[in-house]
Amino acid sequence: MRDKYVIGVDFGTLSGRALVVRVCDGAAVGSAVTDYRHGVIDQTLPATGAALPPDWALQDPQDYLDIVRTAVPAALTDAGIDPADVIGIATDFTACTVLPARADGTPLCRLPEYTGRPHAYPKLWKHHAAQPQADRINALAHERAEPWIGRYGGKISAEWEFAKGLQLLEEDPELYARADRFIEAADWIVWQLCGVETRNVCTAGYKGIHQDGAWPSTEYLAALHPGFAGFAAGKLAHPLSPLGGRAGGLTERAATWTGLRAGIAVAVGNVDAHVTAPAAKSVGDGQMLAVMGTSTCHVMNSDHLAEVPGMCGVVADGIVSGSWGYEAGQNGVGDIFGWFVDSSLPRRYQEAADARGISAHAYLTELARRQRVGEHGLVALDWHNGNRSVLVDAELSGMVLGLTLATTPEDIYRALLEATAFGTRTIVESFESAGVPVRELTVAGGLLKNPLLMQIYADVTRLPLSLIDSDQGPALGSAIHAAVAAGAYPDVRAAAAAMGRVRPAAYLPDPERAAAYDALYAEYRRLHDHFGRGGNDVLHRLRRIRNTARKEVAPA
Repeated sequence: MRDKYVIGVDFGTLSGRALVVRVCDGAAVGSAVTDYRHGVIDQTLPATGAALPPDWALQDPQDYLDIVRTAVPAALTDAGIDPADVIGIATDFTACTVLPARADGTPLCRLPEYTGRPHAYPKLWKHHAAQPQADRINALAHERAEPWIGRYGGKISAEWEFAKGLQLLEEDPELYARADRFIEAADWIVWQLCGVETRNVCTAGYKGIHQDGAWPSTEYLAALHPGFAGFAAGKLAHPLSPLGGRAGGLTERAATWTGLRAGIAVAVGNVDAHVTAPAAKSVGDGQMLAVMGTSTCHVMNSDHLAEVPGMCGVVADGIVSGSWGYEAGQNGVGDIFGWFVDSSLPRRYQEAADARGISAHAYLTELARRQRVGEHGLVALDWHNGNRSVLVDAELSGMVLGLTLATTPEDIYRALLEATAFGTRTIVESFESAGVPVRELTVAGGLLKNPLLMQIYADVTRLPLSLIDSDQGPALGSAIHAAVAAGAYPDVRAAAAAMGRVRPAAYLPDPERAAAYDALYAEYRRLHDHFGRGGNDVLHRLRRIRNTARKEVAPA
């Protein structure tokens, strides 16, 4: 009997990747990556060249379709298999990446009259310009004692659907009125593949405030803004589909794009972090998965419901059916390390790395790993892109404390690595304090290739650290869901057991280093609470001064 295959397509922040996977054992047999032509649109709008205000981050949906047209056929060619042996395709997306569209799925930015309107484009997850709207959403929810606010750790993020939707209404009401749908890109791409609009339970729950079968009430939304009363019912509401479910069959048009057979299973959409949990066999209670890349998303299953301060959300069936799925996260991790290398590394360091034939990151890691814990005398706050958990404040900013004239680049680099580990420990402790124990930390994403960083995380958190045994965790996770949608496995747990890949306990905490990190972490928490919990509002004041100096221009 011939082997059967599925395809997982992971839509990231800067590129999309397709992975061809054998159904029987999860082996990857072919892959391809395509960069987005427009990348992240955060400086000027390509259609007009108009400058975007601070904290904006957009994308062009044509880039998503280009991934389907290029990466999928290229992955098939790389695999060297007969496309007739592919039984299903599934996708995952960064979230909350959300776009306004017409009733037939046409994005507003694809309409000629709106190509010059920033609000017509998909707002990427790291679009943080809706923070004022998020602040009002949270304040009113607490004032009215809305029952759903505790499911999100007490705060709704500026990154999510309601904040971005309210920003659209208030800043471009004409576009808001023209938008029949306000839809996650995760659901939009599935719509393009199978011709059927679906909404997945994951993004609806974590990013769309859908709890216990309901959206926030019309009365609450009207209190935010009279024109916002019908937002949920008019632009979001749709029957929710389970993860691993079949959204429909691949259309003839999409079959032409991909080189696949029309009619094969198209799985319900999903989120990059959540879809990775089955790929890493991290679906049991207390197994926290950290998907580490430009940012980090932490997801975990539990058999019981709890309200964890500062978490991004808890959703029934949000990761796998039958469990409560928890999410937390850090807005900047790899982005912080990249920022330091791009902006602050002396030329001699880059030249030394080039002479060795290694990256600047690898060179700095080599230097930093020679140090004992605390030797650099520094502590940093990892808020260069705001704080997602546990403070839920996109307007916070980072810092490095303890700098002297003797401080070296490797000192700062190590302090930044440690700061992100301290941020993860803060999240773990928030879960533990709420009665949701974390017994294992598993890492997926590109940063697991840095052994110093992985050991730091094990030492700081005092947890055994497992690693996903795949370079394409989200794409593998999507492939697992494609196999379920195609009927090859009865559910996601069964598919994960057969197709998932993990290296258990690859790093163990060292007691001596862990004790030394306890002292540094105590200083981190003092700074964390002082600057993040209202002890000193200087970071917010500095942001306001910056925005004023840049003479922020509201989009037309």
